[in-house]
Amino acid sequence: MNSKLSRKLLDKPYIVWSVLFILAPLVMVLYYALTDSTGAFSLKYIQAIPDYTSTILLSILYGVFATLICLVIGYPFAYFISKAKTGTQSTMLLLVMLPMWMNFLIRTYSLMTILGDSGIINSVLNFFGIESLKLINTGGAVLLGMVYNFLPFMILPIYSVISKMDNSLIEAAQDLGSNRFQVFRKVIMPLSLPGVLSGITMVFVPCVSTFYITQKLGGGQIVLIGDVIETQFQNANNYNLGASLSFVLMILILICLGVMNYFGADNENEGGVII
Repeated sequence: MNSKLSRKLLDKPYIVWSVLFILAPLVMVLYYALTDSTGAFSLKYIQAIPDYTSTILLSILYGVFATLICLVIGYPFAYFISKAKTGTQSTMLLLVMLPMWMNFLIRTYSLMTILGDSGIINSVLNFFGIESLKLINTGGAVLLGMVYNFLPFMILPIYSVISKMDNSLIEAAQDLGSNRFQVFRKVIMPLSLPGVLSGITMVFVPCVSTFYITQKLGGGQIVLIGDVIETQFQNANNYNLGASLSFVLMILILICLGVMNYFGADNENEGGVII
């Protein structure tokens, strides 16, 4: 009885936390999305969502591009780390995680200092007599900000899976006559898929919903769905429209997670399931 009582008491804080900080906010979002400014039931703001279709698609496009760039950079980097010596692995992992120890805003401001019209890059170009480049307030700067801030979330899960991979499988493939490319394509890549799926989700979701990166590095030239939602809550005080857009964004994210879970279902015993 005492052990059963202890188990019941131990899960109560988690239940309270889930209700207060997960379920309650979702209920509030749904409430504001389905009501008007007077609190009466209304689909007015849900029906206004098609007006922001282009913004939503642009957000998805930026999220996809940033995720692909992170994957192209992060996968070989994670593989290289996993094959390095133990001491080297620790040092390289430290370098990957070191930027994450700093505040997200500070990291973004540092990019502003580097990419600004009078920033480090243009100062060096001017020193050599080269005309300044327009680096800040562009789509490229926004993509760079996304990749810089979220790249570790791609590297770490891939590294975690590859580092735990059974080397005997690779050796068996080599013994059977497979070359390096065939070993990678038929052994390493399939076994690392759970880490890849987790990395894609962990990068894509914050990229789609970000707003601070676009404000500071896009200069208002690039407006994503996160910017619209932030404006509705902070400046326009239109909680209902902001909640409606947030509800749509939440559905998109759940669809993304569902797709990742579907493709990772075969690898669930290896950590491929995201939810």
